[in-house]
Amino acid sequence: MNLFDIVGPVMIGPSSSHTAGACRLGLLSAGILGGCPRKAEILLHGSFAHTYKGHGTDRALLAGLMGWKPDDARIPQALELAREAGIEYSFKPGDLGTMAHPNSVLFNLIGEDGGTCRVIGASIGGGQIKVTNIDGFPVELTGVLPALCVTHRDQPGAIAVVSTYLAHKQINIASMRVFREGKGGIATMVIECDQAVPPELVKHMEEFGVVHQVRFVDKVL
Repeated sequence: MNLFDIVGPVMIGPSSSHTAGACRLGLLSAGILGGCPRKAEILLHGSFAHTYKGHGTDRALLAGLMGWKPDDARIPQALELAREAGIEYSFKPGDLGTMAHPNSVLFNLIGEDGGTCRVIGASIGGGQIKVTNIDGFPVELTGVLPALCVTHRDQPGAIAVVSTYLAHKQINIASMRVFREGKGGIATMVIECDQAVPPELVKHMEEFGVVHQVRFVDKVL
C-alpha cells in the first residue's frame, strides 16, 4: 500500500468506490471486450443498485466503457455523450447472489465488430477493483498490471506451452492463477505481466493447439 491508496485516487467525485472504482470497472471491461462497446446491458447489484443515480455510478461505468479515466471532466455528461456516440445502453438492478460484493456489476457487452463478453466485477474500496468472472469462467483480475486471459484445454503441458513462449519473447510473468471447470475440461490462465504484450504475440498464441482464446487486457490503475 502507498500514500495514494490511503488518500484515494484522483477522480471526479463523489465516491471513490461508486465513481472512481466504477469507472475503472468500465475501463477494464472494455479492455476485455477489445474496445468501446456499441451495446451495453448493465446489471447493478447491492449498494450499486440502490445508489447508482445519486453517486453517478451509471455515468462512471459508461465513462469507463468509453475509455475515459476517473479524473475525466466529461464524466457528469457521460450518459448524453454515450448516446451521441451511438452507444445503446441500459441499467437495471439485479441480484448476483449472497457471495457477491455489495458494489458489484455485470456487463453484457457487444463490440463494434460483433464480439461479445460477459464480465462480473466489483469496486472493493478506495478506487480498487476486481473482476471475478469473464464469460462464465471464474477469474481474478485487478487492472493493476497488464494481463493475459488465456482460455485453454486443461491438460498436462498447457501452462508450460504458454509460459515458455512468453519467456522466449522476454515477457516477464508477475503472477499467474489458473481456474478450471473440472479436470480435463476448459481452464483459464490469468497471467499478470510486467509489460504490455504486443498484439502479434497474442495472435500467435491463439494458434497453439491447446489454446482456445487469448485476451490481452491493459492495466487501468
